[in-house]
Amino acid sequence: MGRCATLAGMSTNPLQATLDLVKKAVAEGKLTESAAGNIKAWLTEPRYAEYAAEVAAHVADGKWQTLDDVFWTVIPFGTGGRRGKMYPIGSNAINDRTIGESAQGLADYVKETMGAGAALSCAIGYDTRHQSDHFSRLCAEIMTAAGFTVYFLGQYRSTPELSFTVREKKCSCGIMVTASHNPPSDNAVKVYWSTGGQILPPHDKGIIQRVMNTQEIRRANFDEMLAAGKIVVCQDEMDAKFQQAVLTQATPGPRDLKVVYSPLHGVGATCVMPVLAADGFSSVELFGPHAKPDGDFPNVPGHVANPENPPVFDAINKRAREVGSDVALATDPDCDRIGCAAPTKYKGDYPWHTFTGNQICALLADYVLETRRDSGRLTPQHFIIETLVTTQLVRRIGDSYGVRTIGDLLVGFKWIAQAVDQYGAEFFVFGTEESHGYMAGSYVRDKDGAVASMLLCELAAKLKAAGQTLYEKLDALFWQHGVHVERTISVQMPGSEGMARMKEVMAAFRSGPPTEIGGDQVAQVRDYEQQNVRRRAVATQAPAPLQELSTAIWGPAAPLGGPKGDLVFLDLATEGNYVACRPSGTEPKIKFYLFTFTPPEQLSNLDLAKQQLNERLDRMEADLRRFAGV
Repeated sequence: MGRCATLAGMSTNPLQATLDLVKKAVAEGKLTESAAGNIKAWLTEPRYAEYAAEVAAHVADGKWQTLDDVFWTVIPFGTGGRRGKMYPIGSNAINDRTIGESAQGLADYVKETMGAGAALSCAIGYDTRHQSDHFSRLCAEIMTAAGFTVYFLGQYRSTPELSFTVREKKCSCGIMVTASHNPPSDNAVKVYWSTGGQILPPHDKGIIQRVMNTQEIRRANFDEMLAAGKIVVCQDEMDAKFQQAVLTQATPGPRDLKVVYSPLHGVGATCVMPVLAADGFSSVELFGPHAKPDGDFPNVPGHVANPENPPVFDAINKRAREVGSDVALATDPDCDRIGCAAPTKYKGDYPWHTFTGNQICALLADYVLETRRDSGRLTPQHFIIETLVTTQLVRRIGDSYGVRTIGDLLVGFKWIAQAVDQYGAEFFVFGTEESHGYMAGSYVRDKDGAVASMLLCELAAKLKAAGQTLYEKLDALFWQHGVHVERTISVQMPGSEGMARMKEVMAAFRSGPPTEIGGDQVAQVRDYEQQNVRRRAVATQAPAPLQELSTAIWGPAAPLGGPKGDLVFLDLATEGNYVACRPSGTEPKIKFYLFTFTPPEQLSNLDLAKQQLNERLDRMEADLRRFAGV
């Protein structure tokens, strides 16, 4: 049956026929009620009029799975902004409407918050993803129509440079069009406040309220606004100032280092290469297969340009070994995250090691604190920052240097940025998170792949001069502070079914957590959403089934201090061993964080200790997957 016949058979009114088909699809289980409600809005409300025909065509063609995926919810602001798959229609997709609503809602909220007569300005940048330039121009048109002066990074640039521009130009807000390390299908807007940090409460809720209630998206003409000086193209000015700001974190020392660097088809070459050159590193090779800016991310495993994934480094490491490099670096498409690999030893044909985000956290924290101390610029008032799911090795390193560690933070670099200002930027030394994000200095309020690249190269060169590799330095930190081995597991759960499954898994960890993980008893459960902690009341004689919960096992809930968020910790009986579970704030997946630890006083054989901890992680992962059904 053709499209016209299908509609005609339902009703003589085309709109009603379409709505009847939607209702029928819900009754047949092909479409969720929430998707149907949003589809009806896009078919009937004047604000969506330009998209109604395409929505109706999808309905007539019976594209129910696609419709459910792009309409089952309204795409939210998460830990990194509003992010998702690009599709021309849909409330749960990135398209002109959802991007436009985001910019319009931001403009309306900032104007209301700052009050009448305030000078309004917005910095806008974008990366190499598909449609990033288009979406950035759309945002510029909306912001200028609302009375803002736009400082426009007119060529693709890094997210930290956008954060820097917000601060340097004293902007009211900022917009970065990027989906960071997501697949090529995705894009996003990251929204920044006047601090240069990503949006925090209560502004996030205020903005989303405006976004949800946006009726008309008002646009000016980009070229006319450019000619009128309301759009100011400033990337050349910001490039120079941003690079100089990064270099304020440099430390003199050896520079004899050979580096292979990959921008993973993103923006990194615009900042990492000039920064390394200015810091005295003259032997840096731009990895050819990843050098071309390309939103499809060719030559990258799975076309996912994420330096968190070790396979990303396979080809880079091969090239590094061929040319005798000392270190390999890679940044994600918007250059706010970094990955690193290096040989385990310099003499002989030893294997290369690709470092985890937590291992880089520790190496950089120790290096920055050491250089500060040696230059006489470190006091007990100084502090470093990490999140709740970042390795405790960072805290132990901080303790050894006599500085504070601020670590009771939810996942997301915006919380680190907030803590910088909360505790005093003049005493801030270093901020870090396990997902390969690092920040030094106060010139930005976001993680920065450029400064992390520079600091890693400085550290590697210093170690090389002493005949030591980055890997050997990490071992030295283990000997000093204990062996810390962590693992992060990400389970993709896309669509409305995935969201429902994520909620089920989180509910299970809250209401009926496992009593044993990896052969170790669960001693307590910390629930940051419910803001309580439940401790084990009695010991069991034998391991209980993983999904069994006996009220006799757990004591009454006690208040839990700390931030409120969808995050559950299971602390094991053995010191320093625990797991955490949370839904991602930027992608359709649930994440498990596994932590193991052997204290330094119990170490006699480092390799054996690492092996035993990895075997423990294997057991913990198997139990978690079995409990969660993933």
